[in-house]
Amino acid sequence: MIRLSIFLLAVLTGCQSSSQHITGHFPAHAGEEITLSGFKGFEAYPIAKAKADAEGRFSLPYTDDYRGMGYIAGADNKAYFVVLTGEETALKGGHLADPNSVECTAGAEQQVFVKYATEHPRREQALSAWGYLERMYADDPLFSGQEKALKNIAKEKSRIKTEDRTFVENLDKDSYVRWFLPMRKLVSSVSTVAQYRPEEIPETIAAFRQIDHTDPRLYRSGLYKDAIESHYWLLENMGKGLDTVFIEMNKSTDRLLENLESDEQKFNEITDYLFDLLERHSLFDAAEYLALKALTQGSCTLNEDLAKQLETYRAMKKGNTAPDITFAGERLKNGAATESPAKLSDLEASHKLIVFGASWCPKCTEEIPRIAGLYGKWKQYDVEVVFVSLDDTPADFRNFSKNFPFLSYSDFKKWDSPVAEDYYVFATPTMFLLDGDHEIILRPNSVKQVDAWVDWYLAEKR
Repeated sequence: MIRLSIFLLAVLTGCQSSSQHITGHFPAHAGEEITLSGFKGFEAYPIAKAKADAEGRFSLPYTDDYRGMGYIAGADNKAYFVVLTGEETALKGGHLADPNSVECTAGAEQQVFVKYATEHPRREQALSAWGYLERMYADDPLFSGQEKALKNIAKEKSRIKTEDRTFVENLDKDSYVRWFLPMRKLVSSVSTVAQYRPEEIPETIAAFRQIDHTDPRLYRSGLYKDAIESHYWLLENMGKGLDTVFIEMNKSTDRLLENLESDEQKFNEITDYLFDLLERHSLFDAAEYLALKALTQGSCTLNEDLAKQLETYRAMKKGNTAPDITFAGERLKNGAATESPAKLSDLEASHKLIVFGASWCPKCTEEIPRIAGLYGKWKQYDVEVVFVSLDDTPADFRNFSKNFPFLSYSDFKKWDSPVAEDYYVFATPTMFLLDGDHEIILRPNSVKQVDAWVDWYLAEKR
């Protein structure tokens, strides 16, 4: 029996992943709980926790099959980034919140990461400075004609770029940092490129389009979100007209969805995130393009919630005619019951703002009362408002809408309301601005946007 137990223990132990450790010695963190966190796509999650002893020593284990980036943090939650690639790593120093005070005494990949992270920003600063001088010597009549100076500037820029590139190329091809450092450089460079080195914008955009978003190294890098946000931020700020921006965004969306066809989980995950990003930035044409592309592709199955979200853009996009609404439930105006209108089409106005919300929606409780404050101004320009409540109890509906001067309606069926289904509403607040013929002319993402539209398109015409 004893031999059998030993045998089973050995088998079980052999089946478990072996672990490596991040050890540290930071007297400033004595007695604190230190957390090691890793990354899964857009999310960070805790891997291990340990309490630093009286001398500030701690040890944090992680499985050696984790290949990616992580971070450790003390009580102040300020992150110090670490490479987690199956090797023992040892750190010591003053405080985790001050990278310059931290020394890596063991862990080859961590040492490479720290060295590059220290040197690369200085090279980038120098390149931007030389770029500024290069433009000055090329364009300013006071300095133009100084060919020798221009050649020397170009030579120094080339030297700096070569030095940076050579540092990475000399690393072990199988090391994680060999892949990670150029990716981190690309993601972190966008604001500098847009502001100081616009000549590099085309090649930077091309580099973003070559990213393999199915790569597990990216999934564990902590750059998953930044790789998407930086890409579309650069497109938005590339110095071109909005029509060109949307064309380039659509090209990037095509490339991204094509890349994700082999990984259904990441297809859903990234499409959902990108759609939300484009809407938050009011890039509705690009969001519509993404929605239609995702809905019509045939290689991946969209999860139900995402499909409903994207379907809104196909069924309720600008230029489409919004369904009429039959007010078959309770109607209030200024807190009092009203019997008219019976349908949305009975409401006479040159423009109608349909607002879906509820008392249980935190953003609705902020945004919809603002509409009440602007309603008098909008009415001067013949803009009518209809609030469709997704509350499921009369008491909540009446209490929330009692001070609204516009028509408020609810059938108390929440998401199963025929109105919500007809308008493909999947979140609150959701707004649609219609013209007199119920053509959708705007899908506002805020009350502020509606008010700006009234000022720009209606007030200016008078």
